[in-house]
Amino acid sequence: MKLKTNKAAAKRFKLTKKKKIIKRTAGQDHFNSQERGNTTRNKRRDKKIMNKADAKTIKRLIAQF
Repeated sequence: MKLKTNKAAAKRFKLTKKKKIIKRTAGQDHFNSQERGNTTRNKRRDKKIMNKADAKTIKRLIAQF
């Protein structure tokens, strides 16, 4: 039987061509005016999931192997 995709995980994570997992940086929505410019610029970048255990779980939720 095929695994179903977890839609909540599919909306938050994306798989690159080399099977790395990328997510959007947290804390970008509001209250950004009081932060330093460096912090705001760094939040524009996406983050890689470095923990192998988390990556394995997320890949299973997205149903991509």
